[in-house]
Amino acid sequence: MANRVLVVDDEKIIVKGLKFSLEQEGWQVDCAYDGEEALQMAQSNRYQIILLDLMLPKLSGLEVCQQIRETSNVPIIMLTAKGDDMDKIMGLEYGADDYVTKPFNILEVKARMKAIMRRIGTGTKTEKREIVSGDLRLVQDGKRVFVKDGEIKVTGKEYDLLKLLVENANRVYSREELLKTIWGEGYPGDVRTVDVHVRRLREKIETDPGEPVYVQTKWGSGYYYKE
Repeated sequence: MANRVLVVDDEKIIVKGLKFSLEQEGWQVDCAYDGEEALQMAQSNRYQIILLDLMLPKLSGLEVCQQIRETSNVPIIMLTAKGDDMDKIMGLEYGADDYVTKPFNILEVKARMKAIMRRIGTGTKTEKREIVSGDLRLVQDGKRVFVKDGEIKVTGKEYDLLKLLVENANRVYSREELLKTIWGEGYPGDVRTVDVHVRRLREKIETDPGEPVYVQTKWGSGYYYKE
């Protein structure tokens, strides 16, 4: 069965170009042209990835991303015409996994999609195992996180970041190392991306994010998981 992607943009020529190019690579492509339609489709169907424009009619891309994140950890790549770093950071804050700035090369979009698909293991056998550390449990199948048996909704990147730290407990990773390992060599963002994801993780898994128990900061060096 073909992987299924939802392409969301109010510029029909962009949607048409993405649809044509992705279908050439075997993707099943659904299209939406405003935020309300995108949210309805995302909630009614199962997608392997969503390409989501930031500026949309009816509901903004950020609002759509936020509402999707309440029930799903499907990978989301934001498409933004703005070069302002704050827009990119806001996208990550709302749960996006990656972003591409318009005008973009379709090859770049497909490369980002393939990188995400490789990380989540779609199309290959699923590694069904668990990582347990104290009250924290990570389930590889579905990238699920549990704290004291209560499930915590996390994004794919948040899961990857936490898994790396837990599997290498007490090892301090610099922000640059984490950016390179989790987001890849060619990722155009900076280390603030790491800070955003660490903050979001702490808000989700820590009882008091201001006094974290799991993901610790070593000032001047980076982050580590305290075992």
